[in-house]
Amino acid sequence: MTEEKKFTPFVSADTKMAEFTFRAVFLGVLMAVMMGAANAYLGLKAGMTIAATYTTAVIGMAVLKTMKGTLLEENAARTVGSIGGNVATGAIFTLPAFFIASIWNPFFSLEHYILSTIMLVVAGILGIMFVTILRRVLVEDAELPFPESIAASEIHKSGQSGVQNSRFLFAGMGVGAFFSALVEFKFIAAGWQKIVSLSKGVLMLRAPGMNPAYFGVGYIIGPKLGAINFSGGVLAWGLLTPIIAYFIHRDDPGAVSNWTAELTSIWKNYVRYIAIGGMLVGAFYTLYKMRNSLFTGITRSFSYLRKSGSDDSNILRTDKDINIRWSLLVIGIIALIMLFIFNYFTQSFLPAAVAAVVMLFLGFVFAAVSGYLVGIIGVSNNPTSGLTVSVLIVVAFLMVGLGMTGVAAIAAVLGVAAFTCTSVSVAGEMMQDLKAGHILGCTPWRMQVGDIFGMTAAAIVMFLILSLLHLGDIKQVVGNEFDKLQKSGVTSVEYKGQDATLNGKVYTVDEVKQLPPEQQNDILGTRAGFGGEKLPAPQASLMAVVARGIVEAKTEFILIIVGMLMGFAFIMMQVKSPMLISVGMYLPIDTSFAIFVGGLMKGLLDKIAEKRKLDAGTKEKMNNIGVLISSGLIAGEALLGLLFAGLAFAEIKIFHMFDEPMYLLSLVCIAIIGFLLIRIPSKNVK
Repeated sequence: MTEEKKFTPFVSADTKMAEFTFRAVFLGVLMAVMMGAANAYLGLKAGMTIAATYTTAVIGMAVLKTMKGTLLEENAARTVGSIGGNVATGAIFTLPAFFIASIWNPFFSLEHYILSTIMLVVAGILGIMFVTILRRVLVEDAELPFPESIAASEIHKSGQSGVQNSRFLFAGMGVGAFFSALVEFKFIAAGWQKIVSLSKGVLMLRAPGMNPAYFGVGYIIGPKLGAINFSGGVLAWGLLTPIIAYFIHRDDPGAVSNWTAELTSIWKNYVRYIAIGGMLVGAFYTLYKMRNSLFTGITRSFSYLRKSGSDDSNILRTDKDINIRWSLLVIGIIALIMLFIFNYFTQSFLPAAVAAVVMLFLGFVFAAVSGYLVGIIGVSNNPTSGLTVSVLIVVAFLMVGLGMTGVAAIAAVLGVAAFTCTSVSVAGEMMQDLKAGHILGCTPWRMQVGDIFGMTAAAIVMFLILSLLHLGDIKQVVGNEFDKLQKSGVTSVEYKGQDATLNGKVYTVDEVKQLPPEQQNDILGTRAGFGGEKLPAPQASLMAVVARGIVEAKTEFILIIVGMLMGFAFIMMQVKSPMLISVGMYLPIDTSFAIFVGGLMKGLLDKIAEKRKLDAGTKEKMNNIGVLISSGLIAGEALLGLLFAGLAFAEIKIFHMFDEPMYLLSLVCIAIIGFLLIRIPSKNVK
């Protein structure tokens, strides 16, 4: 309590200042939808999401400054806006798993939309209620540095001195959208690849993908983590895929007519399952390394819960949460809603009740864990997927133990995962925002209520965004396949999907054109959409495979076990991040290569700072400018990607400059992006 008395917020508790205004909340809701869309796009493609706090802080500050808004309004807008990115995290890590596991096929339907939206909204509110109970003990813990919260609060403080950084963010958005448009219009190539034959084996060489968002991700995570991620790609495409292909075809390599398709198929059907095993071990290893922090966080959270019923009528504005009685009432109502939803999946009351109790208990525990970890390492490094997989495995074995089998058991397991992932992700972001608000002198209960608005807005549109990206990718890829068939004069195709009962069946091209997009995708073997090359959704695939593996004991589990042993080998070799290597194995190599190149750009900037002997404060300013530009690259490409996905969904053909654009022009564009990411930050600091 001594620390609490000594602490003085930037805006004192007795200051009367506009805070929870309509314009601040409305702006925050718009940003929540935008950041939710951007993180959904990025997470499905690259398997990574970014903390939205900095972006929403800069946008909120820039917009409200023109309206003469207050510091507390800016914080309110940032808080409401940033939560959208974490709703996306919960959605993309779990909802595509329903399609990948063949439970929701087709993915989009009114029933699936309503069910998904209810799950996201209810789970998000649950995370906020958990944080309402836990806020004081975590926010006031002097041992938790909350690095990203302090950085966000400094952005708001700097705005009071007239410092404007929004131009860097918006410039990055413009650059990202511009170069993404060049790719979509086929003015420059999206990538380059070449098959190299070596005796009885082959290698596939690929260049970095021309995706500004990936360069932004690489820049943000830096050269070391970018290199670790890329090492997974080299391991997958330089070792495992070619060696498996060699042993399969060494007796007659000439029989393979299309090595590109064959190597891609081997990577998808063998190597990615090995990568999933590595991700599984990596997730638990991350939790193990944090075991002391986890235990401390859980212990303090339960200790605080026993004390939280005291009277709060006389507490300061800056320390007032949503009343604990309301929080507990809402949690009780949510528990009943969860029971009904899980019963919908299981069609059996007992397994549904067990799943609801387990999720409620572990959800609270991991919300405390998530908040505590955010206080140490920030939202960007919060192991949300690891926490979710832990719950998923527990529930999967419980479902098997209760006699549940088949689709119902898998659906129930994935439903619990969706609840857990969303609530844990939202809880972590909410705790980060509350700490920033604590520093600035904001009102906690207003931030908590505001987050309900932002989270709900993002949840309402999230399933639509996922469906748009999924179906848009399928229609684009399938449409290109139809064009190739027409140019080749092909009038019939043999089934190339994964349903063994349809092997050998022949369809006319006209028959296939009359079918829904996802059936076309299956018959033609294009494998677009969730789990495909453009939207690999690695975390959702992990959830789907682990759930099916436990419930059905599928044969792919041997590959997962091999991957787990590989993960243990990484740990014994003292590899810094086994999880990141496994993610790199799971992603297309041009994706991890582009992330690596982005990391190299950041490495060059660090070398310049070292050569110029800049002090720590100047380096921090330079890095912040680079992060804002990189965030802009990500947001710009994501928003434009949604636009083109919408055009593909509406079957609107866009103009193409070249049928086969030159990758040399793409290299020039990559060099320009690198120049901007290095030159602008170094030029704008003294």
